[in-house]
Amino acid sequence: MENFTDLVGKTLTNVENIDDEKIVFTLDSGEKYKLFHDQDCCENVYVESIVGDLSDLVGLPILVAEEVSNSDPQPGQDVPKYDSFTWTFYKLATRKGYVDIRWYGTSNGYYSESVDFKKVN
Repeated sequence: MENFTDLVGKTLTNVENIDDEKIVFTLDSGEKYKLFHDQDCCENVYVESIVGDLSDLVGLPILVAEEVSNSDPQPGQDVPKYDSFTWTFYKLATRKGYVDIRWYGTSNGYYSESVDFKKVN
């Protein structure tokens, strides 16, 4: 499982935001996965905001796991001063609550602003 949507039906025992640079998900099977970006020289990608309580994702099956991204300015926000920018939203829900993790990436247009979801070895 290395597709974010594959979290649907899985139960988490822990979710941890590490310095707004990665989010680590621990499944009840003991497996761990992370959302992260391997920074290069000319881009900056980080967790800009988390709406909801990460603890609401623990202990019950995930009902929603969705990834959405765009490169349009958000309503009321000035156009960034970068050649390229991307927002990536990770939407998760259980019966306890809903969480929206928003990543923001900027670059000179040559480097990736994407977020990866991978198994932690």
